[in-house]
Amino acid sequence: MGTTSKNHFPDRAALAELQLEKLNALLGALVPSNLFYSRKFREQAAAPHAESLEAFSRTFPFTTKDELSADQLRRPPYGSNLTFSLERYTKLHHTSGMQGTPLRWLDTPESWDWMLRNWEQVFRAADVHQKDRVFCAFSFGPFIGFWLAFEAAARMGCLTMPGGGLSSELRLLLIMDHGISVLCATPTYAIRLGELARATKLDLSKSAVRVILVAGEPGGSLPATRARIESLWPGARVFDHHGMTEVGPVTHECPERPGVLHVIESSYLPEVIDPQTDMPVAPEGTGELVLTTLGRTGSPVIRYRTRDLVRRGPDAVCACGRSDLTLEGGILGRTDDMIVVRGVNVYPSAVDEIIRTCGGISEYRVRVQAGDSMTELLVEVEPEDPEADPYALVDRLGKAFQASMSLRIPVTCVAPGDLPRFEMKARRWERE
Repeated sequence: MGTTSKNHFPDRAALAELQLEKLNALLGALVPSNLFYSRKFREQAAAPHAESLEAFSRTFPFTTKDELSADQLRRPPYGSNLTFSLERYTKLHHTSGMQGTPLRWLDTPESWDWMLRNWEQVFRAADVHQKDRVFCAFSFGPFIGFWLAFEAAARMGCLTMPGGGLSSELRLLLIMDHGISVLCATPTYAIRLGELARATKLDLSKSAVRVILVAGEPGGSLPATRARIESLWPGARVFDHHGMTEVGPVTHECPERPGVLHVIESSYLPEVIDPQTDMPVAPEGTGELVLTTLGRTGSPVIRYRTRDLVRRGPDAVCACGRSDLTLEGGILGRTDDMIVVRGVNVYPSAVDEIIRTCGGISEYRVRVQAGDSMTELLVEVEPEDPEADPYALVDRLGKAFQASMSLRIPVTCVAPGDLPRFEMKARRWERE
């Protein structure tokens, strides 16, 4: 039997015991009622029971987004990954559509409650309490986004305020007028609000915002992006989190180590694999995050290949007392986002870190030109200061790319306000 630490966090043995128990309860609920997984088990000759977590990882097949998408096309509109009759489901969301055709996702009240409890863990790790006032700067459309955060904060007793259908200027005024202490936004939009406040002479040091909980993009764990947000919002701490429509809220930042994410292992069974060989990655190695949802019984995913690139932390108790898997540096990128430029592997998150570290840049866009023989990148930047010397900025960023990537990447300056701004996930990369 495992034990619980003095901080009331279960140790590794206790987590594994809990995961195996929840895993077998999930598998038992899927056969024969869930047609998608019953068919996968039958085709792979996998029994709906795991003798151990290790045996499960060796014998159960992966699930991919392409599989789920194809299933929904064959059996529109929701596919066959449903454990109960359609009347049991009360929530419908879509994936964001950033990669391929959006998936439709249904949840029962029980599955929704499970995800709310996970979001409550995120809030508690970020030191959010009943006294806080939470503002979600989010469109509240079909993308699952901050819907869960909004409901979880309200259930915790926080005064909660939705920010859908509002201009950025009005959102800033509401944040100030209502004494908002917790802001939920994408990293890009937190920067956008901060820059707008600076441009309109709104002093955010007088705001009550003390936590900026970011999600939707890797930037929350990138040092330069964090520093940029915190410089624009004096007195606030950036707190990173990540999740997906298909799996729900997965991680929260370590309270003791900024830039490190903890997987909520009481709710998920995580694996990190080599995306080329499908073999497990050793501690402190880099690979693809694979997740099994242990409590989303109505519409689960088993060994789901998230395509998120992560660096697995060491097998040790964290400084915060948790034994949950750590992802060092947060989400590093996407396995399907990597671009090879003259033999160099380039990830969008690495480009973002270089640009943010360079400083003096308000917004940017990357044009990907795929030629017959090679792929090239062109970077457009918008200076933060309209009076800044564009030639000096271009030269500084070009040298930064050369130093960090050993690549000569053409950089051009555009006029302030020329590049698009984003409320949700930024779409800064364009393929030509």
